[in-house]
Amino acid sequence: MASTTYSLDPGAPDASYLSFWRERHLCTLTTLRPDGTPHVVPVGVTYDPRARLARVITNKASAKVAHVRAAGAQGAPVAVCQVDGRRWATLEGRAYVRTEPERIEEAVRRYAERYERTPAPNPSRVVIEIELTRALGRG
Repeated sequence: MASTTYSLDPGAPDASYLSFWRERHLCTLTTLRPDGTPHVVPVGVTYDPRARLARVITNKASAKVAHVRAAGAQGAPVAVCQVDGRRWATLEGRAYVRTEPERIEEAVRRYAERYERTPAPNPSRVVIEIELTRALGRG
């Protein structure tokens, strides 16, 4: 079976790309440290093409949150990626730390749906929302 590498509108993914993002996969989040070097960590990610968002729930004291906050009001350039054999998918965009309870609740709900488990309550939880600008992959 031949595989195809593609770039597409993150707000209008094809069915196979969206299906891959609904499967349960560990992902990576790449942020930039203050010196410009990449910081890559494993995370759970949810993809919401209708809102053109990817979401990562995390602790407000994490390094990834500090990197996003350090970028200021313009947001931090980031990428999230998942791999399964020869298939891979990357979402790129600008990240912002959100602390509003309703945004965190929505992110937790989506995480529970994708990963089939509800995370334990965490009063220090925030959500990194990524406003998507690019979607890439190979399926």
